Amino acid sequence: MRIDAREYTFDVRAGGPEDGPPVLLLHGFPQHGGEWDDVVPALHAAGLRTYALDQRGYSPGARPEAVEAYRLAELVADAAAVLDALGVDAAHVVGHDWGAVVGWGLAADHPDRVRTLTAVSVPHPAAMAHALEVDPQQKARSAYMVLFRQAGKAEKALLALKATGLRRMLSGVGDADRVAAYAEPMRAPGALTGALNWYRAMSREDLAAVGAARVPTTYVWSDRDIAIGRTAAEACAGHVTGDYRFVELAGVSHWIPDEAPSPLAEAILARIQG
Repeated sequence: MRIDAREYTFDVRAGGPEDGPPVLLLHGFPQHGGEWDDVVPALHAAGLRTYALDQRGYSPGARPEAVEAYRLAELVADAAAVLDALGVDAAHVVGHDWGAVVGWGLAADHPDRVRTLTAVSVPHPAAMAHALEVDPQQKARSAYMVLFRQAGKAEKALLALKATGLRRMLSGVGDADRVAAYAEPMRAPGALTGALNWYRAMSREDLAAVGAARVPTTYVWSDRDIAIGRTAAEACAGHVTGDYRFVELAGVSHWIPDEAPSPLAEAILARIQG
């Protein structure tokens, strides 16, 4: 389905019983709402209504050119506006990677719109900032962002030779078909630039401004995540004032929704069901 919000048109994958409690699913880079395909069956079986949003830069109808249009406040406002357009006052929010960052922003700034939060892979921005200050290993893990913030150079590096670089980065999601399901949409004109603009618009000030999550929150982290180390993961607890749970998945990479959909669905349902 397509949803008009904030002068843009967003693609949304809806499923589950229409009268079920709503769940807003927010994807990460460089994926789309389809990353939840193996997670949602368990949520639907539990009676939940899911909305997997293709976010700004990923939905072709919501792809502004200006880098400033991708600042965190705009991304959070998109999610809230989509809920408005769906007629949803408050939803259970689940976000992976950059989607988790948007979820943290929603839980801090609009707690009335968030029944529960399940953040996957990426911890609270303040926890990440702390790790970058004190943990040299986290600095090394995050070095890829330097390339991503370089307009033109990053696109060339990732899209050359039929997106070999992008496909290699996505190798942990599964087989070649699953890799292609994420890589091919990024080859459309302007698509990868829109996705990378999230990194280019990112600022320490915006991330530092994210307050504590004031809703019941679960943070799901995997110990083979190449991008997020244990220092950042364990610092997350200090930035939640609601009930907090930390779920660690052993032997799983960064691509949790693809690699471990069943344990992730269990963690989401445990949070939603209290």
